[in-house]
Amino acid sequence: MTPIDWLALLHPVLIILFVYPVVGATIRLGILARERRLKINPLPPSVGIEHGDHGRWLTGGVVVAVLIALDYSFIKHFLNQATPFAGGAARLGLLLVVSAGTLLAYLSLWFVKKAPLRASFALLTWAGLLGLGSQKEIWRLTDNPLTGEFWGSHYWAGVLLTGLLLFSVAARQEVLRSLRMRRLHVTANVLVAVLLAVVAITGTRDLLEIPPSWQAPALRGCDYTTLQCAPTISSEAFRQALDRAVKEALGKRLAPTALVAPPVGPADDAANQAAALPPAALAPGLVAPA
Repeated sequence: MTPIDWLALLHPVLIILFVYPVVGATIRLGILARERRLKINPLPPSVGIEHGDHGRWLTGGVVVAVLIALDYSFIKHFLNQATPFAGGAARLGLLLVVSAGTLLAYLSLWFVKKAPLRASFALLTWAGLLGLGSQKEIWRLTDNPLTGEFWGSHYWAGVLLTGLLLFSVAARQEVLRSLRMRRLHVTANVLVAVLLAVVAITGTRDLLEIPPSWQAPALRGCDYTTLQCAPTISSEAFRQALDRAVKEALGKRLAPTALVAPPVGPADDAANQAAALPPAALAPGLVAPA
């Protein structure tokens, strides 16, 4: 695998090793926080604080994973010599700067206290992801929400998931103070759980469709509508072509001596003469048949 292939694995590896384990811990802590609030289970107040902290880390992990996936797509298309990257290195640098600004906006969301600032930085983070995702280098099934492909798109499921998580982080203080906001928070996170399942399924599907960089040129002739690729030569046809190439190479080598009658002798002499041919008589890369 090349370095760009390893870069492609960073997004799913981060999701598997960090995001999904933190999801389980966050859900568990949320259930315990609800039990404490309803006095079902006598638990310390730190349960609610840990639930909120886990939610922030979960959202941060998703934001970083999405940015890695987007930047990978930009870098891959920039390095691909077959299709020129619009805007060149200047546009690639601008996209990477926007990625860094999006991450900085999310980090700012952690520290601001006032509600307008929290809402602003959450929207800035989501807008940055949407702006980067709208570039033509980002593969999406469709952008029409009225079609089934839209709801089976890994990109759009991830974008909606990130938006709901950003809302939960930004509205943390309001969730603690308002029963209506708590109900909205629970409803939003039920949808988050559904989207996490959709992202896992569609991500696995898309990962199977991304070939290593050295295999990509062979797949350019494939038609993804008819699910057919250009026919390849069979092993039998390859052997026949190899035999013809060997015979042609031997014929060209023996052509200058064709005017001289070959000596008449037993079959062993002819075999010995063929075996005595120097290696240069064969075409480069070919082996004479036995």
